[in-house]
Amino acid sequence: MTHAPLPALAEAPPWRVEPEAAGDAAAIDALVLAAFGPGRFAKTAERLREGANPVAGFVIRSESRTIGSVRLWPIRVGETAALFLGPIAVEAESRREGMGAALVRACLDAAGETGVLLVGDPPYFERFGFRPVAGPRLPGPVDPRRVMWSGAGEPAGAVRAG
Repeated sequence: MTHAPLPALAEAPPWRVEPEAAGDAAAIDALVLAAFGPGRFAKTAERLREGANPVAGFVIRSESRTIGSVRLWPIRVGETAALFLGPIAVEAESRREGMGAALVRACLDAAGETGVLLVGDPPYFERFGFRPVAGPRLPGPVDPRRVMWSGAGEPAGAVRAG
């Protein structure tokens, strides 16, 4: 699968994307809580992450601080094995520097040929090759216009951890 290239940065950013390490959990939890608040636990996407372990995760570091994160979770859409992307969290004062895009790109690179599902804003995610899909049925309420897929075909069926 090929992905649209991101525009080149004029100079190297003062931050870097790295694979998540075992010691990153507390910093990631703090970033996600700050970005989404406690209401995130009521979201449908959280049903897919409960009790599951991510298959990959990435953080953004600036010097020794963790200022961004994202994870990929194993799921099944009907009988199709796939990955679920999210949540993407970047500390508030560091947003608009391309970090979210760098985190999405890291996930897509890690996913390889495996399809990736997410719930997100189409104008933002379409530039990475995601497209809205109607076939997946998530385990709770979700705006169907925000269910997006990057991968071959269009999977259909109940979405579950897996």
